[in-house]
Amino acid sequence: MRALLIDDERPARRELRGLLDDHGGVEIVGEAANIAEAARLVAEHRPDLLFLDIEMPGGDGFSLLEALPPPHPLVIFTTAYSEHAVRAFEINSLDYLLKPIATGRLAAALEKAAARLRLRPPAGGPTPTVAPFAEDDQVFLRSGDRCWFVPVRTIVLVEADGNQTRVHFGKDSAVLSRTLNAMEERLPARLFIRANRHQLVNLHMIATIGDWFSRTLRVVLTDGRTIEFSRRQALHFRETLSL
Repeated sequence: MRALLIDDERPARRELRGLLDDHGGVEIVGEAANIAEAARLVAEHRPDLLFLDIEMPGGDGFSLLEALPPPHPLVIFTTAYSEHAVRAFEINSLDYLLKPIATGRLAAALEKAAARLRLRPPAGGPTPTVAPFAEDDQVFLRSGDRCWFVPVRTIVLVEADGNQTRVHFGKDSAVLSRTLNAMEERLPARLFIRANRHQLVNLHMIATIGDWFSRTLRVVLTDGRTIEFSRRQALHFRETLSL
């Protein structure tokens, strides 16, 4: 991973560089102490990953990201302030590390970055505007005035609600302003399967499966919810997941 360190404090950059030296697979291509310098280095080096402080001279980290043309690098925020976390996850940042940065949290963020980069298409292929999540990722969900930070693998069911979707996890659910098709593109295909026109099911959350009318399938999830696979999706399920 080619990384750029953006922080106005030299000691903070030096400390982060030392932490990254302990991890293989990270090449630091440059350092920036302000927004203008950071924008120039991003254009020059096209890094895979930004370690980005928030409060800096010449603007904050969010203003830098707004000014960058797509496709954007992956972003790991590094800051001493926790109050920006909600906004950071709203713009799909990869992670949010509080200073002083814990080595375990940094290692987990780097693993997440590596997994996300492996999902990118080869050079010359179409580049998605937003990369899909991996099974080990966590996602930020906001519904009304409530917020959650949820592991992808714990999402039980995603179902259409008009032009919105309702995401079920644990004992909670959140309504998001995304279509079911958009959610299907973001969620890992190895984990989520389309049950019918209106529902996506987490394969790990299926408790029992039984044949139903007209070659459909009746599935009971671990939370007791019953889902019916359409005939077409039941056939796809059998063809792709049977020995």
